[in-house]
Amino acid sequence: MADIGVMVEMVKEAKSKPLVRDKCPECGSTNLIHDYDTGETVCGGCGLVIQDVMIDKGPEWRAFTQEEKKSRSRVGIPTAFSVHDKGLSTAIGRIDRDAFGRKLPLSTRLQMWRLKKWQIRSRVHSSLDRNLAQAMAELDRLSDKVAIPNAVKEKAAVIYRKALDKGLVRGRSIAAIAAASLYAACRITGTPRSLREISEASLVNRKDVARCYRLLLRELDIKMPIADPLTYLPKIAERSKVSGHTQALAMKILQEARRRHVSAGKDPMGLAAAALYIACMQANEKKTQKDIAEAANITEVTVRNRYKTLKTQLNLELPN
Repeated sequence: MADIGVMVEMVKEAKSKPLVRDKCPECGSTNLIHDYDTGETVCGGCGLVIQDVMIDKGPEWRAFTQEEKKSRSRVGIPTAFSVHDKGLSTAIGRIDRDAFGRKLPLSTRLQMWRLKKWQIRSRVHSSLDRNLAQAMAELDRLSDKVAIPNAVKEKAAVIYRKALDKGLVRGRSIAAIAAASLYAACRITGTPRSLREISEASLVNRKDVARCYRLLLRELDIKMPIADPLTYLPKIAERSKVSGHTQALAMKILQEARRRHVSAGKDPMGLAAAALYIACMQANEKKTQKDIAEAANITEVTVRNRYKTLKTQLNLELPN
């Protein structure tokens, strides 16, 4: 029993020791030879085989550019929710040539054509897959049109998939639910895109997108953060070609309005536009209410009303 206990302790000690050694345990030599062909580590002094299973964690090919690295990789793209099958399916190419570049015979081309047809049918064989394929294509089109980052598009795809699993898409427009999911993702991530911008890029009326957006909030129990006018300020300033100094003044005005709770319940785009207009007046920068309203994609009446509110509540002294 004592011998068995000693052997168990030796096995535990051997397992606890690292596989990669700096010196030979037999003679203490540091002249270690790594043979990558056989996977062995041999002591150059006494010839002891220290390790007989060596794992090379790097690739067996070399790549000097990013294009070479992508072309020589043996894995596909990472899984993505914005692809209807999450990017896990395969695709048969349209090149009718073999690995040597020789043209395939007619019988083989016909066979590949039939395989390609059934492969496409198998990818979208159910109504759920067809719905997702159409919705993800619409989501991709919307994201490109309003310049949405990939992370926000992935968030919108997750929201749409939840709505589809809960049966909210049945009887409603796929494009409307996709646009509402994208707007919800923009609101959650703080991406400065308004409901009007997304509805104009979509093929759906603004009221339908807003109705589907409220449905998603109610049924999926999404906790939406309060919209911050500061997130819309850089976009309006960039479109209206306002200087950085004036933009900094507008940020101070919005921060003061938040501190005094003036911005509660107001449209964030209108507040940002009005603050930028006030900052232009303070910095003596020639911008009219029409210029700011067109940059913010709102009406002049909204800019004028928010301007009067900020001027009165913050006690601002502005030139005539």
